[in-house]
Amino acid sequence: MKILIINNKGQYNHRIGRSLRYLKIPSELVSNELSIEKIKEKNPIGLILGGGPSIDDSGNCLDYINYSNNLDIPILGICLGHQLIAKSFGGIVSTSYTESYAQIEIDIIKYDFLFNGIDSPMKVWTSHKDEVKSVNNEFEIIASSCFCDVEAMKHKQKEIYGIQFHPEVHHTPKGELIFKNFYNICENYKI
Repeated sequence: MKILIINNKGQYNHRIGRSLRYLKIPSELVSNELSIEKIKEKNPIGLILGGGPSIDDSGNCLDYINYSNNLDIPILGICLGHQLIAKSFGGIVSTSYTESYAQIEIDIIKYDFLFNGIDSPMKVWTSHKDEVKSVNNEFEIIASSCFCDVEAMKHKQKEIYGIQFHPEVHHTPKGELIFKNFYNICENYKI
């Protein structure tokens, strides 16, 4: 019963794995080139779509998202993963007006299980040049900042989440709670 971390070749993907190991959350870092069949064979309880340099280098991630109904497991997209989720559901992703490589504060607009135990504003580390500009009506925005309107989003009917920031680095002091909360979402899914 583990979470699969999809490696999108971003600088922090291995840190996600280390963070989960530190929290004793069973996980495995896998290539974004794995087929849907191989993903199913691993029988994960959830997917984390990691960050990466570009949507063009995201392997089969769009397939994983598009087949999420068949996989029927929670998904958390981080940075590029967040953007891929938005794009696959018809949202708009484009270059940010203010590229962000810094610790910022985000405002939690709607408390959800992902933000359980976290106060607003929340300090987070952002490292991106692209961002989600808008989401379709299947999603709701659950956090924003003065730099980006869609810092976090959630599908209204499914356990699919996206966050623009990086919970796996120490510049996001409460980042471990994001991972713990996502693990709880995965463990309690379909109970």
